[in-house]
Amino acid sequence: MVSGPAPHRVWGITAALGYGAAALVAGRPAARISPAVVAATGAVALPLLLLVATDRAQLETDVVRRSGELLTATGNPYVPEPRELADYNPYLPGMALFGALPGDVRWWLGAAFLAALGCAVRRGPMVVAIAACPLVALPLAVGSADLPVTGLMCLGLALAGQGRAGRAGLVLGAAAALKWTAWPALPVAVTLLAVRGGPRRALTCGGLALAVCGAVVTPVALIDGDGFRRNVISFPMGLTATASPAATPFPGRLLADHAPGGTVVAMVLLAVSAVLLAVSLVTRPPHTVDAAARRLALGLTLAIAFMPTTRFGYLVHPLVLVACFPGPVLRAALHRGMGPHASYARHHQRLPAPAGRHRNLRPSDDGPLSHGRSGGVHLVGAWRGRVRRRAALSRRP
Repeated sequence: MVSGPAPHRVWGITAALGYGAAALVAGRPAARISPAVVAATGAVALPLLLLVATDRAQLETDVVRRSGELLTATGNPYVPEPRELADYNPYLPGMALFGALPGDVRWWLGAAFLAALGCAVRRGPMVVAIAACPLVALPLAVGSADLPVTGLMCLGLALAGQGRAGRAGLVLGAAAALKWTAWPALPVAVTLLAVRGGPRRALTCGGLALAVCGAVVTPVALIDGDGFRRNVISFPMGLTATASPAATPFPGRLLADHAPGGTVVAMVLLAVSAVLLAVSLVTRPPHTVDAAARRLALGLTLAIAFMPTTRFGYLVHPLVLVACFPGPVLRAALHRGMGPHASYARHHQRLPAPAGRHRNLRPSDDGPLSHGRSGGVHLVGAWRGRVRRRAALSRRP
């Protein structure tokens, strides 16, 4: 409510009223409406309508809109020689497609996020609850290019958890063509498919993802290589004369501002984090989509912490990943706290067992816990399922 950008202040006032109303509804057990619905209405729908009506948005929505106009007019979404902040477009070419669509960019960015998230979670109440979270509601209302990337990463992991390698590759390739932050999701999904479905599925996913991303990015990079480098590589890394507005004081930003050679140190830490994530995928590969999501969330959190130009809004990536795929213990806690609204789709948890192997391991082993049991039974059931699965995996040749 006291933020510098005017759209943030509008959202803060409206969202405060929405969350206050949701708190009142939550205090009345007999209320027929969900507190999450009230919160989402006050923190997403109302401020979004108000901001669209008054033509107020974050700068990045204007960047996406203009990149779409440039793509339609010239075939190149980048300004060849950017001189001021508004000229820079740090997104990959796929993001310009949202700007080429008619109407306000925020409708398309939010719709892509909610649609992908709904397909990944398969539970409408959970999608509403995630959208009502302040770290998600704010970018939904003021506009954010991170949201469709987050939704597609969640959907890609969910498809990989179901063994649908081709669809997972297409979705993750589309996400990788939007923004660099989606790229770590690809090796995580490929590793999950290799462990649970074999090398053929892993190669299918990786090959399709690279093909989709390359088909979108390569032509633009060949048309204007210098403009592509200035906008997509140099500007996000803080290597241009124009400073990026992404300046949240995380460790990487503090090093770049206050330490001699801090930008180089931050980049080294970023590279070391990427190497450690890759090593962990080889030495301790994830066997479930929940474990894969947590590994990806950890890697993205480290990247956000050490990037020289970063901001708190990037944390929407690990937050939504953990909320969609929380693991059995956190899922049990959410189930007790929110009742049936916190149930998750079962199909995420395991790939179909190969012919003749462990047919007794059902997807329900790690699925939603039955409603009405006590908290202790929830946790014991989840723990027993994990023990059975680990024992079966250890016996597999």
